[in-house]
Amino acid sequence: MLTVNAIPAFQDNYIWMLSIADNNKVFVIDPGDATPVLEKLKENDLKLEGILITHHHADHTGGVDTLRKFSDIPVYGPSESPYAGITHPLKDGDSCKVLGHSLSVKAVPGHTLDHICYYYDGTQAEQAVPQAHKPQLFCGDTLFLAGCGRLFEGSAKQMMAAMRFFKQLPDNTEVYCTHEYSMANLAFAKAVEPQNEAVQATINRCKSLREQRIPTIPTNIQQEKLINPFLRTASESVQLAANHHAGRTLNNEQEVFAVIRQWKDEFRG
Repeated sequence: MLTVNAIPAFQDNYIWMLSIADNNKVFVIDPGDATPVLEKLKENDLKLEGILITHHHADHTGGVDTLRKFSDIPVYGPSESPYAGITHPLKDGDSCKVLGHSLSVKAVPGHTLDHICYYYDGTQAEQAVPQAHKPQLFCGDTLFLAGCGRLFEGSAKQMMAAMRFFKQLPDNTEVYCTHEYSMANLAFAKAVEPQNEAVQATINRCKSLREQRIPTIPTNIQQEKLINPFLRTASESVQLAANHHAGRTLNNEQEVFAVIRQWKDEFRG
């Protein structure tokens, strides 16, 4: 099983470090800053074996060049990306090997046009009898706890397609996004669905975690289908809220998604 640990960076980023039992080799995902990664490696006598990139934004790629000065390691990332530091380009449907585990690649444009995510189905294929564990999704800035990424380059249609992909993943899939946006996202989710008891329960839990400076991530797909308005565009309560905000009756889920995404952009709750 892949063990995942958070390395905090900047104000609210998480760089995810992947490791396996009884081995000092690790991968990191979206190292926007090299310094906390190098500190973690030194403190724990770890060896960096590779880097995974989800998209080109500097807070996800800014530390790559410095990390590669210490070792000529592979950098996996989207094949058609403005970021030039990718040594092993990946496209939709590809896979990559991380510490003996195969991660599948899914293109999820919307936040950026080059955005991809990595999915581990929870099995260890190299064993004679595969051992099942919880699936894991490393989704960058697409799916957040109770939210989704801003549409900087892509369209609502593209991000909606990503949400459909996430919804069909197993309910126990652990979701590792790269920002601690949970409290702000939950405030918006409550504005959209004020009677949603699951949202309020998650607010209470996440508030307690943040008071202890504990990450609210990972979330999981089952929880997100209960609390995340961007996964709940088929819900009558979300549709009614979107209609009310738009001042008209919306025709389909994509219109609902576009309205609540714009609403979230302007939300100051």
